[in-house]
Parts: sequence; structure tokens; C-alpha cells
Amino acid sequence: MPHLPLPVPAVDWSPDHRALRILDQRLLPGAEVVRDLLHLEEIIDAIRTLAVRGAPAIGVAAAIGLVISLETDSEGHDSRARALLDSYAARLQRARPTAVNLGWAIERMVRAAHRSSVGRVLATLRAEAEAIRAEDVAMCEAIGQHGLAIVPDGARVLTHCNAGALATAGTGTALAPLYAAHARGRALTVYADETRPLRQGARLTAWELSRAGISVSVLPDGAAASLLSQGLVDLVIVGADRIAANGDVANKVGTYGVALAAAAHNVPFYVAAPRSTIDPHTATGRDIVIEHRDADELGELPPGVPAWNPAFDITPRALVRGYLTDRGFLEPPFGAAFLLETGASA
Repeated sequence: MPHLPLPVPAVDWSPDHRALRILDQRLLPGAEVVRDLLHLEEIIDAIRTLAVRGAPAIGVAAAIGLVISLETDSEGHDSRARALLDSYAARLQRARPTAVNLGWAIERMVRAAHRSSVGRVLATLRAEAEAIRAEDVAMCEAIGQHGLAIVPDGARVLTHCNAGALATAGTGTALAPLYAAHARGRALTVYADETRPLRQGARLTAWELSRAGISVSVLPDGAAASLLSQGLVDLVIVGADRIAANGDVANKVGTYGVALAAAAHNVPFYVAAPRSTIDPHTATGRDIVIEHRDADELGELPPGVPAWNPAFDITPRALVRGYLTDRGFLEPPFGAAFLLETGASA
């Protein structure tokens, strides 16, 4: 597995396994601050304020955070933990509505707890949270290996936002094939969209790729179409926060524009995500709830001027060349057959 390009994993247990440990992404790249979280409200706040972000990482943080907060507030008593479980789970699920992995992880944790025997709720939740974390690490490795097929030596790659090690418990989704290719000695040139308004591409993608020794340049979001038009990009690869049954993709706002420009210039556009990001219960992108964020993220505005600040947009299935998952490349529709094949919850 490629070396993790971070000082610590973006999300993990604390060394004593008594807290949720995160690398606070609000402060990157200026400061590398690790936080150990114990209480439900601070875990919810970390998710809402993007201290931990990226759909897979949010799912892992929610799973570990649920058991840690229950252990803390129940003082280790299973009966109290069981009484608090459903309300804590519901509050975590409301933290961010668009990323499907959050609800997926919480629902999986709740099902495990309800199946557990009396006196084993907390132990069962711990085991399930660790399974979710370990599966996420393995998922990143699998996406990276499958993605080697589209990242040849000398590839010039454009990406948007951050779908790397900072967005998962492992090496990432969209960036996992780049780390795998780099580990094999393949030369790469990566262009990272700045990704306004919170600059995840400039702050996070550029930071982690440069730490790994991969050549990366940052460009303003509005320059991506010009870059593509000049024949300087061989492929685009992005992550996803939710993929509808028909293949429509919710990802960081600005992704749709990049996909349109890629299509206009015949550059393949790929989406990399674990199977847990595919939502077979959501028919199309029109059915995905898009989170809107505060106007203050846009900087100073004239008094009285409102802001329209969606965190995500929808890229139609027709613009996507391929869906790279931990099972290899999959094709929509992701409906009943997908549920049966993957064992996803009905």
C-alpha cells in the first residue's frame, strides 16, 4: 500500500482508543493540529465545520464518534448507551445531508447495536466502527489498484476539491490511483482546482500531493476550461459525496462545470468512490438534497446582499466516462441488481 502522505490519518481512534482523533483540516496547510474528541456536540461540530470532511472520512468519523460519545455519556454502562443510541444516531445523521456515507455508517452502527446481546452494545459498536474504518482503508487501496489502468506513465490529471487521504481513513478515492501510480514510479503532472469558496484544492489537495512528492499545480476554478482547451489534461478524476441510482453524481460545487468543459474538449471524466457512496435508493440527482452553507464563507459582501452558496452540484451521468470503485469500474443503473450484488442494505 502507498505510504500515507499525512502526519497522522485524517480520522482514526486516539492511541488509547478512548477518543475520536482527527487532523483539523480547517487549519491546513498553515498548522497541523490533531484533536481528540469525546462528546457528541464537538463531533457534530467537527463534521459541520469541515474539521473532518470528505464523504468516506465523515462516515468513519461518525461511526467512531457515535461509540465514543455513547461510552463517554453513559460512563460505560450498556443499558444507558442503548437508551441514548437512537437519539445520538439521529443527531449525527443531521450533521450534513448530502454525503451518503454519513447515513450509511450510522445506519450500519444502529443495526449492529440492535442485533447485539444484552450487555454487549458498546463492545459491538466498537467492533463495528473499527470494521468500517478498516474497510475504508482497504477500499482506498482497491480503488488505487483498479485505477492504475487509467493513469499511465506521464499522465496529466485534473482534479477538483480534495478526494485524497484527507477525505478518507486511507489514501483517498480520486487521488488513490495517483498515489498507486507514483508508488510504481510513474511520472505524473496534477492540476488541482482551487475549489472556491473554501479552497480545498489549494489548501488540501496541493498540500498532501506535494508532501508525497507528486508534481502538483493549483489553478483558479475559472481557468479549468482553458487548461482543458489547450490539450494539457489527459483525464479528469474527482470524488463523490453521493451517486444516484441512475449515475448522477453529487460532488463539490464546481464539479459540473469541469465535467462540461471536459466533455467539450473530449477529455475523459472519471468519478472515484467506494460502493458505500452509491445510493441505489435515490433515483436521480434531482432527488439529492444539496447542502447550502453560510454566506460568510464567500468573504465580505456589500450590506444587504444575499448569497447563494451550495456546497455541492450535480453532474449528470452522461458526462461521466467511468465510475471507479473498490470493485473496479461499475456501470449504472445501480438499482435492485446492485443491492443483490454488493449486499447493500435494502
